[in-house]
Amino acid sequence: MKKRILYSLVLSAFLLGSCDDDFLERAPLDEISNETFWEDEDQLVLAVNALYANVKAKNTVDMENMGDNTLWPSSTQYQLIGSGNFGNDLSTLNTEWTTQYRGVRQANAFLENYQKADVDPARREALAAEVRVIRALMYSYLTSFWGDVPLVKNTLSIDEVYVPRNPKEEVVNFILQDLEEAAQHLPAEIPTGANLGRMSKGAALALKARVALYNGRWDVAEKAAKEVMDLGVYQLFTSGDPSRNYYDLFTYKGKLSRNNNRETIIARPHLEDLVLHNLSREIQVPDQVVRWNPTKSLVDDYLMEDGLPIEISPLYSVQTYEDVFKNRDPRMTQTILEPGAAWGGRYDGRPIAENENPDIFMVPKFSSDRRGAVTITGYYFTKYAELSTVGLVGRDANDIHLLRYAEVLLTYAEARLEQGKLTQEDIDMTINLLRDRVGMKHMNLAELAENGLDVREEIRRERRIELALEGQRYFDILRWKQGELLAQDVKGTNVNWLSNPASAANLRKDENGFIVAYTGRSFDPSRNYLWPIPLSQLERFPDLGQNPGW
Repeated sequence: MKKRILYSLVLSAFLLGSCDDDFLERAPLDEISNETFWEDEDQLVLAVNALYANVKAKNTVDMENMGDNTLWPSSTQYQLIGSGNFGNDLSTLNTEWTTQYRGVRQANAFLENYQKADVDPARREALAAEVRVIRALMYSYLTSFWGDVPLVKNTLSIDEVYVPRNPKEEVVNFILQDLEEAAQHLPAEIPTGANLGRMSKGAALALKARVALYNGRWDVAEKAAKEVMDLGVYQLFTSGDPSRNYYDLFTYKGKLSRNNNRETIIARPHLEDLVLHNLSREIQVPDQVVRWNPTKSLVDDYLMEDGLPIEISPLYSVQTYEDVFKNRDPRMTQTILEPGAAWGGRYDGRPIAENENPDIFMVPKFSSDRRGAVTITGYYFTKYAELSTVGLVGRDANDIHLLRYAEVLLTYAEARLEQGKLTQEDIDMTINLLRDRVGMKHMNLAELAENGLDVREEIRRERRIELALEGQRYFDILRWKQGELLAQDVKGTNVNWLSNPASAANLRKDENGFIVAYTGRSFDPSRNYLWPIPLSQLERFPDLGQNPGW
């Protein structure tokens, strides 16, 4: 296994560094080259395997820092982007640019050479289809970040992209066409065994639905989402306990390798002792400030169990911290840690002498003594926290879920709404399936009207709640043109609800007692809906031009 991985890494370097120019028209005898490599199925598979390294893993979750669901305790570059306080010299901009184009270049190298191999044509085209899906994923990020970007369809002889930008519409058309072609050659079955985690027909169609939705192609999004639904191979994950069904999906119980997860369509699987990350520890780190701090904005968006927002539900009455979690959409306590729940953060905000069981969370902790997890908003996540690895550094083998069947259902509902075609039947076959999984009251269009609730707002709320901490929130805010949300102060719990309010005495609070955890954010609609072209790219190729306002 280790030799195979090493060979894939060498191959990655080959795909990145190869060029069209021959040196004295002689194939190298001691290294991988186009002349000697593209010969059989094993070589094609190795090339595709190397390309999978470009698919985002935990970085997908890290992008949550650009939105309003969570707050990192120290400054990160994603957080700076979300705050509006950055320039085009920010290194993450160039990292994203070069990373995505690296994947595009590797894909182009494969697609230029794969037909040379002596392989069954159907198998050869299926492998090429996997490559097209990955290339489409790269371009989907590029267009979401920058709008107009260079559309590169061949392998250039230089590392950077030195060509003019194409209109976003043209690139999106290319993405959708690539995904449609890929879907024709990929198997419908969910990959298992040695093929675990590979792209499938459902992956091509689900990504097509997402890209179409992001770009207002409502009819295309509806059609692609429905095609995924009609495949009949995907279903929402359940572990047998409605109070844990949603939570368990993001722990080891939901790992693809267990062969009981028919919901996750695109993922980065992880393997114990081989491919690991640190997400669970970052969520409830037991001796430092947690890296993922849920915001008041997210907490407040969870409906009450009667299906109404906290602003109008008679069930919402909060006098204590524990009251915040009562009578809410069950996904709240499977996402946000509630008092009385198991956790890995050790000693919480209670005095050590009174903390008889540090494995159970009761009170948020605001001061660091290196003996328990500290929060800056008063809230902690439990979603994505595999408790068995919270106490270990970099030993988390949780799969990272990039695109789930749940998102496909949400896409279908939103696309139908935006075309003026949404019916109660549509809601029942999409959003209400998500609610059934956790035992939440059904969404009913007639009841929404009776309570003066906007259907669009409620469908968007459903998406935020279902996909929290999965890297989608920032992109949703941008495509919905709600950038003003990113300019608001990031707040946390109300210190007056705490059993020990003195523990938060030194924290900044607003006039109502809510923690103000981060301030000074801004959003300029004339420029912040797109990222600036990275300075280093402009210096190399000024003809790329700059996005408006930058």
